[in-house]
Amino acid sequence: MTTATYPATASDLESRLYSRITWRFVPLLMICFVFAYLDRVNISFAKLQMQSDLGFSDAVYGLGASIFFVGYFLFEVPSNMILHKVGPKRWIARIMVTWGIASAAMMFVSSETSFYVLRFLIGSLEAGFVPGALYFFTNWFPSVRRGRINSLFMAAIAVCGIIGGPISGGIMKFTHGVSALHGWQWLFLLEGIPSIVLGVVCYLVIDDRIQDARWLKPEEKQLLEERIAAEPRSEAAHSFGAALKQPTTIVMSLIYLMLASGIYGLVFWMPQLIKSAGTDDTFIIGLISMVPYLCAGLGMIVIGRNSDRTGERRWHLAACALMGAIGYAASAWFGSNTLVLVVALSAAATGIIAGIGLFWILPPRVLSGAAAAAGIALINSVGQLGGIITPYMVGKIRDLTGSAAIGLYVVALECLLGAALLLWGLPRRIYFREPAQQ
Repeated sequence: MTTATYPATASDLESRLYSRITWRFVPLLMICFVFAYLDRVNISFAKLQMQSDLGFSDAVYGLGASIFFVGYFLFEVPSNMILHKVGPKRWIARIMVTWGIASAAMMFVSSETSFYVLRFLIGSLEAGFVPGALYFFTNWFPSVRRGRINSLFMAAIAVCGIIGGPISGGIMKFTHGVSALHGWQWLFLLEGIPSIVLGVVCYLVIDDRIQDARWLKPEEKQLLEERIAAEPRSEAAHSFGAALKQPTTIVMSLIYLMLASGIYGLVFWMPQLIKSAGTDDTFIIGLISMVPYLCAGLGMIVIGRNSDRTGERRWHLAACALMGAIGYAASAWFGSNTLVLVVALSAAATGIIAGIGLFWILPPRVLSGAAAAAGIALINSVGQLGGIITPYMVGKIRDLTGSAAIGLYVVALECLLGAALLLWGLPRRIYFREPAQQ
């Protein structure tokens, strides 16, 4: 008995085509983002040894963690404008190679001044990677597919937390004293080198535009370009000046500031919060820190797929921000109980990281062309102010009170404000429901 076969439908062929594109670009950029985030936040693990070795206070550490974002803020928009002109292929490769070198150079920190200078330099050199990747996705994927694509990309934050904690903790524990170097010095060196290698890979693999892809057939290129051209937009601005004049751009910047404040409260202080709850071994702290990120990675994929399936964005986003607020408030209240603390941090991580992935669907609805490149960078750079404010604020409060609880309550309030702005701060025309995806 033979089984009948049927020709694939146009929908099946299109799904397979987008699957090919996803597998070609998204895993690579996810891995790049993992190391971008690792090079950005491994200072939170280095702190556990570096702070006592160099005699830094919590306020010094908080300022060093924050000053990264000053460079990031200053150079992000110019970086993405250059990317728009020269193409993601060259510029993303440049970003990765240079930030990898600067991150590895952190092993030579010996004073507060060198600490601040190198952190500023890393931020300046990394500026543009995330908005550059998000802009790159707008050239390849229509809006109806970007919920899951953005969520997969932002899942790199969770992946970084899952593998970064044990790796960072393990490097510091098992390399300490090798070749007369401290564990935190090996940490910066070994986690900076992969970024340089990945920069070369990006140059070889990334195609700036659909028409540049030699591995696609002419009819496939035509289909992809038709899908991009047909995607719905809501009075999209085409120039950077027009984007700046839209109140919606400013509101989106404020929303992202609230969300970014939430994520940076997590990544820069979670190891210290776990340690304060009663765990001293750096490797065990790294293992425990995996849990919130593992929950976030699973949760954000489920939330992103459900949002794409229903075509609904507004309430998904607001619920994520609210989950982050509840998680942070619970982390402050139950800070001395390791089990409850980890559950609370898991809720905060899931809500904030999932919310960040979904958020980036909104800007391309009102920005296109050069405005999309610069506007996305502007929104992201304003969001990075959360990285300037939150780590230093929590560190200063901890220096003054001996506890991070008040700082965590402030971060919870920021997440709550983000939820309110998502529900009532943006015009309803942005929240059009997209066709449901299976």
